[in-house]
Amino acid sequence: MCRNIKTLHNFKPPATEEEIRASAIQFVRKLSGFTRPSKANEAAFNRAVEKVTEVAQELLDSLVSNAPPRDREIEVAKARARAAERFSTPAISSASD
Repeated sequence: MCRNIKTLHNFKPPATEEEIRASAIQFVRKLSGFTRPSKANEAAFNRAVEKVTEVAQELLDSLVSNAPPRDREIEVAKARARAAERFSTPAISSASD
């Protein structure tokens, strides 16, 4: 449910509005327990997404770092390598009699 919540700070190019909003949606989904709210809860859900998006943008705009910005492509490659190692199936050797 939280796949789009990822680190957005200190990247070059900076996080887009769409990335921040996607993270906000996932955060509100996690808190509320809804992937799609009912009509009765839709306004509250959407209001929460908007507020979380605004606060997240404000946070990202105010953070400072002395580290050089991270490259998105390099970070994606690292994440894929970690996933491949984590989810790889070990080689099964067959025992001969």
